[in-house]
Amino acid sequence: MARLSLILSLIATLCVGFVVQRVALGLFLSEELEKSEGQLSLYRSTVVAELERHSHLTHVLAQDSFVLDALAGEDTGALNARLADFASKAGLDAIYLMDATGGTISASNHNTPRSFVGQSYAFRPYFQEALSGGQGRFYAIGTTTGEPGYFIADPVQGSSALGSDGQVSGVIALKKSFGDLEESWANAGEQVILANRDGVVLLASDPSWRYRALSPLSAAQKTEIVAARQFPGQALDPLDWVPKGENQADIAGELRLHLVAQDLPDGWELHYFASDDRAVARAWLATAVVVLLAGSALILFQVQRARRIGRALRRAEQEEAQLRQANALLAVEISERKTAQTQLQAAQKELSQASRLAALGQLSASVTHELGQPIAAMRNHLAAAELNPKGAAALGADLGGLVARMEGITRQLKFFATSGKEGFEVFALQSAMEAALTLVVPNLEAGEVTVARDLAEAPILVRGNRLRIEQVMTNILRNACDAMEEEPQAAVLTVRLWQSDGFAVFEVTDTGHGLASANLQDLQEPFVTTRESGRGMGLGLAISATIVKDHGGRMEAEDRVSEGTSEHSGGAVFRVSLPLAGAGTGLTESGPLAAQ
Repeated sequence: MARLSLILSLIATLCVGFVVQRVALGLFLSEELEKSEGQLSLYRSTVVAELERHSHLTHVLAQDSFVLDALAGEDTGALNARLADFASKAGLDAIYLMDATGGTISASNHNTPRSFVGQSYAFRPYFQEALSGGQGRFYAIGTTTGEPGYFIADPVQGSSALGSDGQVSGVIALKKSFGDLEESWANAGEQVILANRDGVVLLASDPSWRYRALSPLSAAQKTEIVAARQFPGQALDPLDWVPKGENQADIAGELRLHLVAQDLPDGWELHYFASDDRAVARAWLATAVVVLLAGSALILFQVQRARRIGRALRRAEQEEAQLRQANALLAVEISERKTAQTQLQAAQKELSQASRLAALGQLSASVTHELGQPIAAMRNHLAAAELNPKGAAALGADLGGLVARMEGITRQLKFFATSGKEGFEVFALQSAMEAALTLVVPNLEAGEVTVARDLAEAPILVRGNRLRIEQVMTNILRNACDAMEEEPQAAVLTVRLWQSDGFAVFEVTDTGHGLASANLQDLQEPFVTTRESGRGMGLGLAISATIVKDHGGRMEAEDRVSEGTSEHSGGAVFRVSLPLAGAGTGLTESGPLAAQ
């Protein structure tokens, strides 16, 4: 068993070493890639600077009077000397002027064996682009000198003395060499390739890579290169390299880190290759350190493990005795808890029964109290009719009113036995509010209440039982009228209606005595009322709350406060929110009322 444990430990150490080596290699390769990106960025900036350094010179020379005079047919001797001076000071291979046919009429190398004067370069793409009015750029091996270079050309527009203004009458061009740039790469020991848009290597730190293709050229590409005489005498064979996934490539038989800058002018690409030897060495060094530490830890672990096993055996004997004792105590505790649970269930049953009896008593007291007065009144009316038979004619009307009052009390009690969800329909909330206001007209007239309406013009549609919603509105409106009966200030009832975030909201504000110490939860309890006996059983808001809940809405109430302050200004605000037709029926804690 100990031998197996040792073998498993060694396997685990090797696995840890492998994981550490891979993680460390990835980390160190990331550092090398970051350094390589910095080098690539530096080389890219150098290449772009070389490409753009003399791009303005041909544009300036295209407007030189000596150039215009030469195109007009005057002697080119002064221009030849002028171009030679410019080329020498700028470090350029040559500057030369061609007429509209492509023939060179003046050049900085006019007095050399490889003079451009008399040569025609009409086949060059840079000449054709400049003749069309743009700036031409092209990298190629010179057909006259046999030396590679970068050509920049600009059109020369003739003056009015030559004919029509703005007409291209010639092309001024320059040629520059990138030999110093290529030499600096080689001296730095770097592996760098600059390729054109066709993938042909133009410059390389290794001369053997020059004029190789990064990928096989198509027939059309080869035809275009031959027509432009871009690389005469070069086979343009494929380069010995293979990209290996992201940021790696095999070049000349060696695996290297590979980064590319593709945002150079003229569609060129700059490839940078870096060795990963240092990252690999650092990764193996880190792995060796970790494996050494892991081995030392393994030996220490085995020693400690043997000691722990001895101590564990001694503790096990003690714990076994304690466990037997704990099991005995646990059995006693389980028995006690079962007894306590039985007693708790019995107490809960007794409490539920007591709650039902209390509710029944409250209901009985309220019904007895509310029905007692109309029954006593009926008895008095009947006694009066027996004593005075002449007044029996009015007895029917009096008894009818008392019976209607008793029927209303029993109808409110009957409400709690029904769900109220039958007969749902889609209707406009404005029409329901108008109907409710019509029902409370006697209350409004009796209390001399002024009604202020603020109802939305567009129909606000909800889905529900219209009569039930009208009942909610009527209960709230009547409560508001009752609250303003004994107030000295003018009675004003404000009714607002709007929609927000998928909900329809109506709000009733009065100038009465307010909620005082009561809250909406108390007022929604059945048989709770702030009015004197005989004015109602306190079921209005309880019924309204149930109706609103059945419709998936919510009802809120608060004391009215002065605008812009938090001080109570008298009166109360009741607000009801109902889902719009077609919206969901749930109302969250952060629903539309919270935003009002």
